[in-house]
Amino acid sequence: MADIDLQHATARDWHALRAAHRWVLPPDYNLAQDMVGKWAASEPERLALIHLDPEGREHRHRYIDLDRAANRLANALTALGVGPGDRVAVLLAQSPEVIHVHLAAARMGAIAVPLFTLFGEEALEYRLAHSGAKAVLTSAADLPKIAAIRARLPALAAVLSVDGPEEGVHGLDALLAEARDRFTPVATTPETPVLISYTSGTTGPPKGALHAHRVLLGHVPGVQLVHEFFPAPGDAMWTPADWAWMGGLCNIAMPALRFGVPLLAHRMERFDPERAFGLMARYGIRNAFLPPTALKLMRRVERPERFGARLRSVGSGGESLGDELIAWGRETLGLTINEFYGQTECNKVAGSCAGLGPPRSGAMGRALPGSEVGVLDAEGQPVPPGVAGEIAVKRGDAAMFLGYWQDEARTAAKFTGEWMLTGDEATMDAEGYIRFASRTDDVITSSGYRIGPTEIEHCLVGHAAVAMAAVIGVPDPVRTETVKAFVTLAPGHTPSDDLAASLTAHVRLRLSPHLAPREVAFLERMPTTATGKILRRALRDAQS
Repeated sequence: MADIDLQHATARDWHALRAAHRWVLPPDYNLAQDMVGKWAASEPERLALIHLDPEGREHRHRYIDLDRAANRLANALTALGVGPGDRVAVLLAQSPEVIHVHLAAARMGAIAVPLFTLFGEEALEYRLAHSGAKAVLTSAADLPKIAAIRARLPALAAVLSVDGPEEGVHGLDALLAEARDRFTPVATTPETPVLISYTSGTTGPPKGALHAHRVLLGHVPGVQLVHEFFPAPGDAMWTPADWAWMGGLCNIAMPALRFGVPLLAHRMERFDPERAFGLMARYGIRNAFLPPTALKLMRRVERPERFGARLRSVGSGGESLGDELIAWGRETLGLTINEFYGQTECNKVAGSCAGLGPPRSGAMGRALPGSEVGVLDAEGQPVPPGVAGEIAVKRGDAAMFLGYWQDEARTAAKFTGEWMLTGDEATMDAEGYIRFASRTDDVITSSGYRIGPTEIEHCLVGHAAVAMAAVIGVPDPVRTETVKAFVTLAPGHTPSDDLAASLTAHVRLRLSPHLAPREVAFLERMPTTATGKILRRALRDAQS
């Protein structure tokens, strides 16, 4: 059982809901059937998705449309040699084709690998090579990046484009036109792998969190409570967060379809708070996931009521909102913004639901039904209420990952006994309210993204002018933190504003704009330990 009994939820308290919940997963389960297949069979004409493309054109998709397109894609990929267990990457912004890839992969027994369109060549090469992706679906805009690295990706057998064929590239429409719209799904269970979501850490390259089909069920209790006993009549969902990340994909896109709630697919190239208000009004959005950075920008909009948005619930996560944003939500949006907490490895494990009681100041919520969240000391033992420790999630959560793709050592290091460690420090009071304190690692939280410094540092050292590099997060009133880089230069190079701009552009091009440092500082000597390890803590301390 994944769903909460909403019929009785409002008459019960948080603890009763948790006590009544049990994970009872079916022996056979397929994410695609739960998301779309069941609706295509029972209510084929039901509105599933509204896509507003970059040119402003509106496209409406019924469940039967998504179902048939996914089947055609599954048949097309099969004809290209993709089979069970193979990885299929998708490098597209919010669009129906992203959903098609996830549905097709799930039915084929394959594994989807969502990728962020802002990634540069180096970031894409690592993820495509590490996952061993056999096929990738992208657009003409991103084909040059794939072309530049394709010779170094021996596993990549097929490249597909939504914008038509090119040399060595299959046009998606032509492939689908020749494919049948019926496909017999591979037998899957809740434990069958279905998704690799890459997440940044502080040491080593990005990690591929491997999730099973049950990841959708694992998000159900959190979605239902964070969105105030979701679904309700008239609900419709949207988020500006990209579907390449767990927040956009598993907090909004997949649950909306699973519950039969219309989903708006539209991602702005650059977040525009006034446009966000207008979109939500125009399409009757009632439930939104708005990251804290988006909310801070929306708060600056004058007279937002003029747009006519009528939100019923807003969930936010990734960083603490604070009392002022909560108060703004009540005054301006007419609701209490519910916060939630989770990680790529195990998402949406704690949160709040104003319908079950107002949030506590400074708290990001309590453990959600189905999740066992603790605060542990250095020995992996629970600490008393009010004592700081590391947030951990107990095994058995349906949202928990299977492990890191091809990385047993880092998977093992993520756990202590039955607990998955998050790397985040917090306190928990006697009533279970969790208050975030700090991170135990060096992950940077910027505009809702969790950014690991290692990948950026490696990229900077790849520049001819750089001998050593270190990256930290520095406080920012809107983004929470921004990326700041410290570099020592190679012989023959001198500090300058032009060189700083060149280093920023180097990271922007090779990795992604969201990873590019907003500030570069030049050092004569990098602070290090006796063994030569860079002391990022010393760099952070020097900023205060």
